[in-house]
Amino acid sequence: MNLNESVALVTGANRGLGTRLVQELLRVGAAKVYATSRTPGAVAEDVTADPRVQALTLDITDPASVERAASIAPDVTVLVNNAGVLAFGSALDGDLAGFERDLRTNYLGTLRVTRAFVPALERNAPAAVVNVLTLIALAPVPPMAGYSASKAAAHSITQALRAELRSRGIAVLGAYPGGIDTDMLAGVEADKAAPELVAMRIIAALAAEETVVFPDDASAGAGAVYLQDPLKLEQLLLAS
Repeated sequence: MNLNESVALVTGANRGLGTRLVQELLRVGAAKVYATSRTPGAVAEDVTADPRVQALTLDITDPASVERAASIAPDVTVLVNNAGVLAFGSALDGDLAGFERDLRTNYLGTLRVTRAFVPALERNAPAAVVNVLTLIALAPVPPMAGYSASKAAAHSITQALRAELRSRGIAVLGAYPGGIDTDMLAGVEADKAAPELVAMRIIAALAAEETVVFPDDASAGAGAVYLQDPLKLEQLLLAS
């Protein structure tokens, strides 16, 4: 997909990977990027200083907020569903309220935003949807059981969307990073990829019209295991 002069909207653009995705889209020539977050003014000033960036309030769990954003941004050609939340907890002991929040945001929120923007994307086709998922959507890790399940649901709906949107001129890319060095994983002792590297590889995969990307070294290795033997990845992550 030619991203030069594209118009993108990135959810959860106020920090971490979202900010880097905005910057990478600008670097490859996007004409405009809607940088969205739940809180007005939360997008960093060094991002909004670029005249091509338009900060936009968007709470992906609020239907009214989503519809309002869709009405403000009818020119979008690339939708990047990046916003997400993470509640730690095991399958048996994790707080169910946190698990529900993960599902409302990571799964239903992603689907809600996609549905709202499909009319614009179809009208402006060729277009694309990028869903930022996670390696553990494919096999869980016990301390993040609810988060893994919410992202597994988002993985499944990504596959369904890919089938439904193909005939409308809308490509769907699923991104499956491993741990990223952002606030979400602050305090977690693990190897973490630099968010700018992850963003660069996701946008490169979008430009190359790929449907799946494992955008860091750790996820690329684990992804290769998954493609050969899904159960082996499950065993590896459960043992980690």
